[in-house]
Amino acid sequence: MPLEILTVPCLADNYAFLLHDPASGETALVDAPEAGPILKVLDDRGWRLNHVLFTHHHDDHVAGLPELQTHQPDLRTIGAAADANRLPPLDLAVTEDEPFEMMNHEVRVLDVPGHTVGHIAYWIPQGEAVFTADTLMALGCGRLFEGSAEMMWHSLCKIAALPDRTVVYSGHEYTQANARFAQTIEPDNVALQNRIAGIEASRAAGKPTVPSTLAEEKETNPFLRAHLNPVKAALSMEGDDDAAVFAEIRQRKDAF
Repeated sequence: MPLEILTVPCLADNYAFLLHDPASGETALVDAPEAGPILKVLDDRGWRLNHVLFTHHHDDHVAGLPELQTHQPDLRTIGAAADANRLPPLDLAVTEDEPFEMMNHEVRVLDVPGHTVGHIAYWIPQGEAVFTADTLMALGCGRLFEGSAEMMWHSLCKIAALPDRTVVYSGHEYTQANARFAQTIEPDNVALQNRIAGIEASRAAGKPTVPSTLAEEKETNPFLRAHLNPVKAALSMEGDDDAAVFAEIRQRKDAF
């Protein structure tokens, strides 16, 4: 049976994700910005939380764990072995070269540094889902707080190599602002214009713009398009390395 995946708005603009496996009755959480909204969904659905997966150490992705543990003390915590010293105590420390099993599904770990040096993503091939948090966002990518532009470009290329039908669950509702910036890079991108219309309609209705599909991101997200000749030409960087073009786009977004 397929996983049921729910987007849970938290804090001002964060997202957490609940994954429920009907076959086993188990439920997993990707990131824990705050406990209240997560506990409410669990209660409404009658689900018991079993696993919590962390993408990176920032407070707005881990701070809800202690309250969740007061309701469910035996939660299994999962996160990057390389960043274990900055994460909550882990029951399972994972690495990119060792997939693990969770709720009848194989979970593959992707090292995707850039936003932080220990950032990871979780790809569930059978579920056609990837949880990218603050690496790849809807129409954007995370700021380079710890890593380099070259590091982040490599991380984004790793995600972009997944199947196009993969659903991308990212960590924040930044999509409208990202869309305004994307238009400055590719104002004539028809796919981008069409996507923006859908984004505006979703936000007007109070609906999240997350998740998206990887195919959508590759058609419209300027941070995934730094290798394309039309994007390089728009930036007058036709002869430049892909990572350098990405760095220019990231710098422009930082100043936008």
